[in-house]
Amino acid sequence: MSKKRVVVTGASGYIIQRMWSELNERYDIVALDNRETTSDGKQVPGIRVCDLTQPDRDLYREHFKGAGAIIHSAFVSAKGLDATTWSDNSQPKFEAEHTNVGMAYNVYQLAIEENIDRVVVASSNHAADYYERLIWADEWDCVTPEMAPKSDNFYGWAKIAYESLGFVFATGKVNGRKLEVVQLRIGGPRDNADLDNVAPGDIKTMHRGLGAYLSKRDQIQLFFKSLETKNIEDERGIPFQIFYGVSGNTHNFWSIANARKIIGDAPEDNSQVNFAQRIAEIAKG
Repeated sequence: MSKKRVVVTGASGYIIQRMWSELNERYDIVALDNRETTSDGKQVPGIRVCDLTQPDRDLYREHFKGAGAIIHSAFVSAKGLDATTWSDNSQPKFEAEHTNVGMAYNVYQLAIEENIDRVVVASSNHAADYYERLIWADEWDCVTPEMAPKSDNFYGWAKIAYESLGFVFATGKVNGRKLEVVQLRIGGPRDNADLDNVAPGDIKTMHRGLGAYLSKRDQIQLFFKSLETKNIEDERGIPFQIFYGVSGNTHNFWSIANARKIIGDAPEDNSQVNFAQRIAEIAKG
């Protein structure tokens, strides 16, 4: 039985490399990026170098032919800024994020033009990060995907734009065909749950790390189910969904109820269990 062909953009990036072997085992991967190596210089086998920000899609169209789905995880960073500097609101940051929005458009448009059924986008929790101000000020408890996305930074704004653009394509109003789109608002995909440098007694910072935690196996499951679940239509028949990418954490402050219901997301990890000893150390402080 032949494997489903999946185009993966940003293939040398952290999110994709975290599940690289599992993706290749399950799918026929077409790996795309604007570089051949990971951030630490590791060569990525079979990667095809191309620039998806170029408006002439014929320059890279061949890579998308015959695919059944796309995982879009590519992005460009602002010159002179580290890729992790998400809160920077400088003009270079805006220009980079504006370019990223244009790249998302290119990916959606190619999916329509090449009859690709589904695009799964690595979005971010920062699409609604304004609400975190309220959560840590004890004015809010939980953010759901149904709430209006709000951000106070250009990085989050770009993720909101990815999501809004994806919905436009999902309605069928672009070239007359509905594109199936899943947006994954990735939380904290780090194996230490961001607890290494939390000061003793700093309960809120600890809570944030525990609630954002996304284990490797839960990330893999979320991507697989987002790619493979047959029906992702909403109550109005639009094949568009937003899911938060976190494990089944006791400390969650982003809701994954819709992911459980629609794609059968069933996280196996809970940061409260995985990091119980570290939690005790911080709490006792």
